[in-house]
Amino acid sequence: MASLAEIRAKLKEQETRTQGGGNSGGDNAIFPFWNIPENTTSVMRFLPDGDASNTYFWRERQMIRLDFNGVVGQPDSKKVTVNVPCNEMWGPVGSCPILSEERGWFKDTNLEEMGRKYWKKKSYVFQGFVPESSLQEESIPENPIRRFIINPSIFKIIKGALMDTDFENIPTDYEAGTDFRLTKSQKGQYADYSTSTWARRERSLDSKERDAIAAHGLFTLNDYLPKQPNADELNAIHEMFEASVDGQLYDPARWGNFYRPAGVQIDTSNSAANNSSPKPAAKSVAQPRPAEAHVDEDDGIPFESAPKAAAPVKTPASGEAKPSAQDILAAIRARGNN
Repeated sequence: MASLAEIRAKLKEQETRTQGGGNSGGDNAIFPFWNIPENTTSVMRFLPDGDASNTYFWRERQMIRLDFNGVVGQPDSKKVTVNVPCNEMWGPVGSCPILSEERGWFKDTNLEEMGRKYWKKKSYVFQGFVPESSLQEESIPENPIRRFIINPSIFKIIKGALMDTDFENIPTDYEAGTDFRLTKSQKGQYADYSTSTWARRERSLDSKERDAIAAHGLFTLNDYLPKQPNADELNAIHEMFEASVDGQLYDPARWGNFYRPAGVQIDTSNSAANNSSPKPAAKSVAQPRPAEAHVDEDDGIPFESAPKAAAPVKTPASGEAKPSAQDILAAIRARGNN
């Protein structure tokens, strides 16, 4: 598990680099916080990533919405949306065929609005418990470890607290972690989460939560991102982008085996072949219980097809001291001076 100092350092590095350079349907493991009633609060307790190599306890995903006026061969079809991954999640700037083309649009005031429409949308995949919920769910999964698809406005609140040096312990710590209180209100016609905040006191995971981690293990968050497009898929993405801009219909014969609109029946028997290799199927691997002493919508993308096995959670070895608040602050200041 990464330390708070490592998370802060990496967040700071990303901020510096940026400044210098200019819901998945059918899976009730996702907690649909956007459905909680207005003026209510639900409590989340974030957990580490099952992938111990991930510095953060979240994964960022970048998606692009492509709207079409209907589907070829379906005269009664209405407008549909296909969500495709932005290749810049994995590759360098310029590796996404859509963003590469539309970056120049922002130099023309007449194209700015269109550029914003097709720009990548960020969200963040977390996991954790929901100790208190204001949402009445029809079906609650047996595994109480939920996944959260966090939007940028909420992520800004989460990240802001982590960069605050008064925040002494990483919030995912089993013993001295902190709950996140998500509050929903209304601002105009949109939901507003700006009053969400971290709890004022630390809280140790209770026995039920620890037992759930031991029984079910932690999700490997990378498994819930789309796979990186291959050359054929990047070509399909570019073709769909051009068709969407031109106001054409979605064509299952051309793209049905690559990316499909959510909630639409598509016959792919006559579609162009997709020769990409799927990931190997996953195994369910439980995470070891830590020692008591240290104790938007179906995107049409197979986020969860063939997830990988979860990696073991790294916990401090017996007798190994956790970094003190002073050590963490010293590390932050040392990196800031380099």
